[in-house]
Amino acid sequence: MNILVTGGAGFIASQIVDEYIRLGHQVSIIDNLSTGRKMNINPSAKFFEVDIRDAEKVQKVFSEGRFDVINHHAAQMDVRKSVDDPVYDASVNVLGMLTLLENCAKTSVKRVIFASSGGAIYGEQDYFPADEQHPTRPISPYGVAKLTTEQYLFYYKTVYGVDSVSLRYANIYGPRQNPEGEAGVVAIFTTKLLAGLQPIINGDGKQTRDYVFVGDVVRANVLALQCAGSEIFNIGTGVETDVNQLFHHLRTSTKSNAVEKHGEAKKGEQLRSVLSSGKIQKQLGWKPTVSIEEGLQRTVEYFRAKEGYGA
Repeated sequence: MNILVTGGAGFIASQIVDEYIRLGHQVSIIDNLSTGRKMNINPSAKFFEVDIRDAEKVQKVFSEGRFDVINHHAAQMDVRKSVDDPVYDASVNVLGMLTLLENCAKTSVKRVIFASSGGAIYGEQDYFPADEQHPTRPISPYGVAKLTTEQYLFYYKTVYGVDSVSLRYANIYGPRQNPEGEAGVVAIFTTKLLAGLQPIINGDGKQTRDYVFVGDVVRANVLALQCAGSEIFNIGTGVETDVNQLFHHLRTSTKSNAVEKHGEAKKGEQLRSVLSSGKIQKQLGWKPTVSIEEGLQRTVEYFRAKEGYGA
C-alpha cells in the first residue's frame, strides 16, 4: 500500500512508519516538526515538512502521492494547552484534519486510520473499564476535537465513501516518548529518575490510567489496514495503574533512591480512566502483550542507552 502518515516524526507515528516500511509498504510522512524529531524519521520514507493546516502545501502532497491510506497522528496533544487556548487546539485538531479529509475525498484515498482518545472522549467514566458504547462526555477542548473528528469521519464515509478506523487510545508510553509536557508522565518520571532528580506526583497520586506500550499500539495500526468498513476501537489493557504505583515501578527499574513526593493536585484532572479492548480483540485479534513492568523496563533502557539519561 501507499500510505501517508501525518505526525510521522513523533513518538507513536514514527514507530508505525518503521513497521509499515518493514512490512513492505510505501510510506510518506507529513510533519511540521513542532514536536516531532528529525532523528525519528525513517530514511526509507519520503518526508514533507508541512503543517497540516497549510491547505496549498497539503494539496500538493496529495496530488503527488496518490495515497491509498492516511494514518493521522499529527495533533495538538496537550490537554492543558487545549484548555488554555481552545482556538489553537481546534485549528490543528479540527481544521487541520478537515484539510486532510477534503483531499482524501478528492483523491484516491480509501481509508483513514485516526489516532483518537479514549480517556479524553469518555470523560469521567460511569463504569470500568469503558467500552465503545460508553457515553462520550469530553471535558476538555482536546477531547471535544477528537470526538468531532470521529463525527466528521462518519460524514466523509457517508458522502464520499472514505472508510475510517478510529483508534481510541488509552495512555501510550514507551521509547521515543517526549519527556517535555503533560502528555508524557512515564517519560517525565523516567528521565528525572535517571538524571538523579526528584519527580513530583500531582495530588495524592491515586488517579489511575490505562498504560499501553507503544509496540502494542503499532500492531493495532497494522491490523487497522485490513479492517473491513469503518469502525471505532478502544486500544487499552483493561488494567488501571495509579501514579504512585507507576512511580514505584520506575524507581525499581531505574534503581533510583528517590522518595515518593507529592505536590498540588491539578484542577480538573480525571480521576480514573481504563478501557476495554474486547471489540478489537474479537474483530481483529488484537490484544495487549506487554505488561506494565516489562514496558517500563524497555522504556528505561531506551532513555538510558539512546537518549543518554543516567549515563
